[in-house]
Amino acid sequence: MTKKAIIVGASGLIGSKLLDVLLNQPEYDQVLSIGRKKIKSRNTKLEQIVVEFDDIDNHEDQIKGDVIFCCLGTTRRDTPDLNDYRKIDHDYPLRLAEIALRNGIEQYHLVSAMDARSDASNFYTKIKGDTEDDLKKVGLKGLFIYQPSLLIGHRNKPRVMETIAVWVMKIVSPLMLGDFKKYRAIQALDVAKAMYKQSLKNKTGVFTYTSDKIKKRA
Repeated sequence: MTKKAIIVGASGLIGSKLLDVLLNQPEYDQVLSIGRKKIKSRNTKLEQIVVEFDDIDNHEDQIKGDVIFCCLGTTRRDTPDLNDYRKIDHDYPLRLAEIALRNGIEQYHLVSAMDARSDASNFYTKIKGDTEDDLKKVGLKGLFIYQPSLLIGHRNKPRVMETIAVWVMKIVSPLMLGDFKKYRAIQALDVAKAMYKQSLKNKTGVFTYTSDKIKKRA
């Protein structure tokens, strides 16, 4: 039985990899991309809705399917205003989850971050933690949370410090053993593959995967 996937944020590093995976797998005969810009693709399985996320509720009738993948996220460089940052990383994913619940979408997959905690002192990890906590309160049938460490993959906008960190992590990662395995850098494609594979399982509840667990499921 084929299914319909909804992907939000398909222009980002993980989102773009996930979109490619979904479009090339037989289990999904329809893929709906929701974003602020149109994705360049001629794949007949792909349907697109261009939205302003502040008005996402106006598109509720179009957001219907079997599973939703939320790959939304931003950076301080792209979004220096902290209120706007919180909107993108917290408010929009939460509103999408509420729409998913109302429309009977059984699975919600969220790209979060390593060490996400609502009591974190770091602004970034605190917002991710707040988002995770608030999504758990929505009442979704299946909530899948992915907490990747440093991501490896081509970005449209290279980040100098991140590029340096990736090279360092390639050397250091093999030395990270035991509990430190979850801090190893991970390929964005592996995150995308894990999300796809987990979406094929009929699981209910809340599931959280750190980088080491994501790698095993890729």
